Amino acid sequence: MADRVHNAVNLLGRALLRALDVRVEVHGAENLPVRGPVLLASNHVSYPDFVFVQKAAFTIQPHIRFMCRHDVWHRRLLARAMDHMGHIPVDRTAPAGAYLRARSLLGAREWVCAFPEAGISYSYTIRPLMRGVASLARETGAPIVPVALWGPQRIYSVGRPGPDGKEPGPDWTRGRRVDVAFGLPQYVVPGGDLTAATQQLGHTLTGMLEGLQQLPHHRPAPGEHAPWHPAHLGGHAPDLAEAAELDLVPKAAVRPTWGPRPR
Repeated sequence: MADRVHNAVNLLGRALLRALDVRVEVHGAENLPVRGPVLLASNHVSYPDFVFVQKAAFTIQPHIRFMCRHDVWHRRLLARAMDHMGHIPVDRTAPAGAYLRARSLLGAREWVCAFPEAGISYSYTIRPLMRGVASLARETGAPIVPVALWGPQRIYSVGRPGPDGKEPGPDWTRGRRVDVAFGLPQYVVPGGDLTAATQQLGHTLTGMLEGLQQLPHHRPAPGEHAPWHPAHLGGHAPDLAEAAELDLVPKAAVRPTWGPRPR
């Protein structure tokens, strides 16, 4: 039953991408292990990020278990589907349950995908990261595969609230391009320092993300107003100072030693 539901949702996701003529380009697929356990650690730029991570990894692993915001489970039918697919509800105020569930899945040689930023970055840089990914890797021995994606923020993401106080809605413009990159697996040895491992992940994700952001097809045109592109690369998204007022970052997160520095 679980695989049938997962397969049906994957088919629906691919159909939606075809309907929107979204082109997904995959980089570094050779870095994906051919068997589990695998702990994917992805940056977070849009609400449908999981669709693109699953699409990019589909030929190797069609049944990734995603760690998702717990309020997704507040809708009964959606909650049933999420449970059937083995996804993991994460309550940031009480994350222990999600951690134990992810650990159990990794112990069963499953693939788990976490978003260690614990929220979408308004500045489209790698914001503070939670130590949970490093802790799971240290405890289970699973490799961390860094994942960077860029492009879905133009479909549906956070943004500056308008005069009505509402953030931007989805943009169904056809023909978007999304790039997904998989990095080299990283390991956290027994007794390894979780903060240091998290900082290493932050630097890796930053390098991968900026590599995608600077691809010619993702750069704003000269004179184009680009609220979907980071300020430090010439776009008009909130800079780090403005984003700090908008981002809701857990106090336990590791503060960046990576990325652009605040002015």
